[in-house]
Amino acid sequence: MEANDNSIKLYYNTEREKLQMPEYGRNVLIMVEHLKEIPDKAKRSEQARAVIKTMELLNPQVHSQDNYEHKLWDHLYMIAGYDLDIDSPYPAPLPEAKAARPMVIPIDKSPVRATHYGRNIESIIDLIAGEPDGEVKTAMIRSLAIYMRQQYLIWNKDSVADETIFSDIEKLSDYRIKVPEGLELTKISFDSGNFSRPGLNLNMGQNRKNGRKNNRKNRK
Repeated sequence: MEANDNSIKLYYNTEREKLQMPEYGRNVLIMVEHLKEIPDKAKRSEQARAVIKTMELLNPQVHSQDNYEHKLWDHLYMIAGYDLDIDSPYPAPLPEAKAARPMVIPIDKSPVRATHYGRNIESIIDLIAGEPDGEVKTAMIRSLAIYMRQQYLIWNKDSVADETIFSDIEKLSDYRIKVPEGLELTKISFDSGNFSRPGLNLNMGQNRKNGRKNNRKNRK
């Protein structure tokens, strides 16, 4: 069937120019293209400020960034393909700046000596090892041991002796830390289920059944 002259041509985004800044949408790109066609620079600069206001409304999360107004003007130049002659309150960005690779963030690739405690434990142990002996250091060791026991119970066994945790602290510190004699940790109840593995609560169904039985008894 031949299409009549009144048929509507549908355009897909895949057939259109790729957006440099998708968060502002294609209508902003159209506005910028019209902006570039304005012959008078003063008028072009005035309309550029109106486009900036529109971009600010369409991308309000930009307010959470430092110097967001400067970023908006940079984005305007990027949308225009860096081909925009206007009087901007900020210097025009260079295309080379966008092409530059970001600074590489160093990542500690050394193996974790005790995965069930995590890498941060090693940093805490290094901090405590540098403290002078005394009540403050003993309190820090005790708090660390309680936390390590919790992590141990989550991922390993149903119970663990305090001496095991103390031995791990000394080993992880390369024996720079000596756990004071007589140090005891608070007792915990293993019936509470507080240290069951995340996402696993095998007693959940039984607890619900017991709850329903108790409700029936109370009704009688």
